[in-house]
Amino acid sequence: QVQLVESGGGLVQAGGSLRLSCAASGRTSSRYAMAWFRQAPGKEREFVGSISSSGASTYYADSVKGRFTISRDNAKNTMYLQMNSLKPEDTAVYYCAGGSRGTSPISYMFWGQGTQVTVSS
Repeated sequence: QVQLVESGGGLVQAGGSLRLSCAASGRTSSRYAMAWFRQAPGKEREFVGSISSSGASTYYADSVKGRFTISRDNAKNTMYLQMNSLKPEDTAVYYCAGGSRGTSPISYMFWGQGTQVTVSS
């Protein structure tokens, strides 16, 4: 079993930056591809991007491509989401997830509790 804990959310002005972290417990956590999702009030959970188990490959939703960067440090069992040029429409609860490589939240086995990101205009 892998447990995930997100941190780093907060309030930022449009155009600003934030870096989210996702700390994973469990010695096998580095074996899994991982991803970030987000969910705004009244909307479905949305795929943001994913990273392979080694960190060698990443994949992003069109809405964040060129602005967000996912990385991971397997020695620290931590995944990161660097968010630049933030927009008000990026406001959501951000979740990290592990155990799949797809874009559908249904396929992921492990989830964090989420961290709120609010972008003011």
